[in-house]
Amino acid sequence: MPAGIDPTRQFLPVQIAVLTVSDTRDAESDRSGATLVQRAEAAGHKVISRRIVADDQKEIVVALREYIADPEIDVVIATGGTGITGRDVTPEAFHSVYDKEIVGFGELFRHLSYALIGTSTIQSRATAGVASGTYLFAVPGSPGACKDAWDQILVHQLDSRYRPCNFVELMPRLQE
Repeated sequence: MPAGIDPTRQFLPVQIAVLTVSDTRDAESDRSGATLVQRAEAAGHKVISRRIVADDQKEIVVALREYIADPEIDVVIATGGTGITGRDVTPEAFHSVYDKEIVGFGELFRHLSYALIGTSTIQSRATAGVASGTYLFAVPGSPGACKDAWDQILVHQLDSRYRPCNFVELMPRLQE
């Protein structure tokens, strides 16, 4: 069976928190966060929190730990702070809370981005992992990068019908 949606399986929506990491964005100018919210909701998931924090490792970690501790949140998707400048500390914050890293997420994101932005993709430090049964994803801060991450990776892996396997079906076993 080729990869894709199995219509015989039930769709199970997940509950998502969207975290924007930025020193300059506010609720009105956060196009990347809005992109993630719109796409997640259009796919049938429930966005139960949306927050903006500064490009500060401690602030990001505090937000992540709050989300991880919340039993209502299955997935955190962060946008911003994944580059290589001095203020880009999102990957460091994420790595400090992971139980396990999902290395393939960043690898696949950069592979897909290469077709769109060429070698500039090496400047992205997109990352993902699991912490206390919560999936954590960090993607670049542009709306285009958010669209690419959602449309080409997350929409499939967060769909319980996607075969041959998906992140949703693993959720009950994440804390074994």
